[in-house]
Amino acid sequence: MTKKNTREKGNFRLKKHEIIERITSFFMVDGARTFNYKQVSHGIGAKTEIQKQMVCQILETMVSDGFLIEVTPGKFKLNHRGNTLNGVFERRSNGKNHVIPEDGGEPVFVAERNSLRAMNGDKVKLLMYAKRKNHDPEGEVIEIIEKTPQIFVGTLEVQKHFAFLLTDNKVLANDIFIPKEKLKGGRSGDKAVVRITEWPERAKNPYGEVMDVLGASGENNTEMHAILAEFGLPYSYPKAVEKAAEKINDKITKEDLKDREDFRGVTTFTIDPKDAKDFDDALSIRRLPNKNWEVGVHIADVTHYVKQGSLIDREAENRATSVYLVDRTIPMLPERLCNQICSLRPQEEKLCFSAIFEFDENAQMKSSRISRTVIYSDRRFTYEEAQQVIETGEGEYKEELLALNDLAQKLRSRRFSNGAINFDRHEVKFEIDEKGKPISVYFKVSKEANKLVEEFMLLANKTVAESIGKVPKGHKAKAFVYRIHDLPDPEKMNNLAMFIRRFGYNLKTQGSNSEVSKSINSLLDTVQGKREENLIETVAIRTMAKAAYSTKNVGHYGLAFEHYTHFTSPIRRYPDMMVHRLLERYMAGGRSVNESKLEEECKHSSEMELVAASAERASIKYKQVEFLSERLGEEYDGVISGVTEWGLYVEINENKCEGLVPIRDLEDDFYEFDEKNYCLTGRRRKKIYRLGDPIRIQVARANLERKQLDFALVE
Repeated sequence: MTKKNTREKGNFRLKKHEIIERITSFFMVDGARTFNYKQVSHGIGAKTEIQKQMVCQILETMVSDGFLIEVTPGKFKLNHRGNTLNGVFERRSNGKNHVIPEDGGEPVFVAERNSLRAMNGDKVKLLMYAKRKNHDPEGEVIEIIEKTPQIFVGTLEVQKHFAFLLTDNKVLANDIFIPKEKLKGGRSGDKAVVRITEWPERAKNPYGEVMDVLGASGENNTEMHAILAEFGLPYSYPKAVEKAAEKINDKITKEDLKDREDFRGVTTFTIDPKDAKDFDDALSIRRLPNKNWEVGVHIADVTHYVKQGSLIDREAENRATSVYLVDRTIPMLPERLCNQICSLRPQEEKLCFSAIFEFDENAQMKSSRISRTVIYSDRRFTYEEAQQVIETGEGEYKEELLALNDLAQKLRSRRFSNGAINFDRHEVKFEIDEKGKPISVYFKVSKEANKLVEEFMLLANKTVAESIGKVPKGHKAKAFVYRIHDLPDPEKMNNLAMFIRRFGYNLKTQGSNSEVSKSINSLLDTVQGKREENLIETVAIRTMAKAAYSTKNVGHYGLAFEHYTHFTSPIRRYPDMMVHRLLERYMAGGRSVNESKLEEECKHSSEMELVAASAERASIKYKQVEFLSERLGEEYDGVISGVTEWGLYVEINENKCEGLVPIRDLEDDFYEFDEKNYCLTGRRRKKIYRLGDPIRIQVARANLERKQLDFALVE
């Protein structure tokens, strides 16, 4: 055999699909130039005569497919569709960048070489490539229309003349180069917040400057601030806003009491978590002459003190919500307002916005009204103290507490019979020492005292929403803020039904809303106490639509309410402040506000709620990893909570900490991922690891930087 033939035979390993991919990439690198088949062959490394012939055939096919244009005989060029679109760039560290079109169309893939160094969130103009058969749409960024500020959190690594921020971010694969003069005093090992200033065309790394040094990595305050900064949430309160709060007069004047109902002589108390400082709500109760009960749901009148458009109001609107990390609360309002002036503290007169109800012994509502009030809270109960009175029938205000509990249980029972869904999940809590280190994990259990408060808050929110949203036929309701929860997606419901079938459960996915929700409740009741309880509850919750704020009322599916809003927590949620202001306006006969502007505010609040929830989850995950980092080598029983192509996620039964058993560590066989059946199957031994299977693991590795736990199987 000649050397030439040997070389040709060796090169023949280049398969047809590889040649197609190489030709595609070749033209996309320089979409403006024209090439003949020889240039293409040389460019992709096709050296044998057989491969060159294949290149010719593929070029002709690509022309007929519309991917290439034959400009002149034998000369080819990439066929740009000629159309462009605007969209938002989504950068990913794995190189799978996309642009989400403004018109809501299908995401368009953008290779890194065609990204024009666009960053996550940038608004870009995209040139569309011709669509290839069996491929996602692809394009090239030709202009960055609007840049989004790029803020990253990471650990500094300081050299003699420069530094890098080592990021652990899913949207940026590169570390950030920082000139020495832009370090702001940061040292190696410090956590810092860095802003990208530029990304020169030939530079491998973006350039940045330190905005804030958070402190040494590993310290509790540093890590909690880093989580907040990572999600773009503030970790300090502006001094100017705090000064504005200090100037607010907290004295109640005769003018303040004008047109308010006086509840100062009615038995009133708050029931809150033992570590709470901001008391949004209080309950009053008294017997009426007709033997019915009058119950008042009294909510802090925050908007009496925080005027619309003021410095404090603008800060609260921007934050939209208080954020609850494992060890701290980042309040929406300055501390003087949320913990002092507005907080319904015992033995103090307070201004409120109230929903007042009259019930008979069967908790049938006879009347309701919404009114501005003044109250005097007689006592502050913790949930545990109120629960003790409910369970023993003894203690302060026992008659009032027992009557409220009886009414609440009847209201709750009726709500579920109307189709409300009972998602009553275990909430993971940590006992932490004075340095923020987790020393134990426990679960917050919702008992009668919690449900008592919840039921009256739900009723107040529903009543307020109905007072504006329910109008006579032929009339249009005024613009209002609703808390909406849409119907679950039918496909997701069918997937849930298929998923739970493997555990021996059934679910009704068709029929009336009430029938389907009752079937979900039946499932949730049945799995109580079973090993798969948390898993099935998690999957069921993911099936549901996300609740949000909107002016377009579609009802609240989970609560089975046609009208619902958020009125009861204005100290910690901005939509509740919006609702208070709208109520005041409409009760005074005011005209409807601008709906589109209100919808924008609703959208912002919904977005900030999701960001806050993500930060809260990240803080829990960090504490779980920190907790188990001191328990390396210890064994636990768990359940497989997720199955992916890279391994098994396992949730430990006793503390709900979740970690990964990497597929590379399953050394007894070659395991293949079966996406349809949520399992990994061994190729030789046919051993199967399924979602929901009980499993015993050992804590193998704990990475606090990445908030990741790795487990090893215990055979």
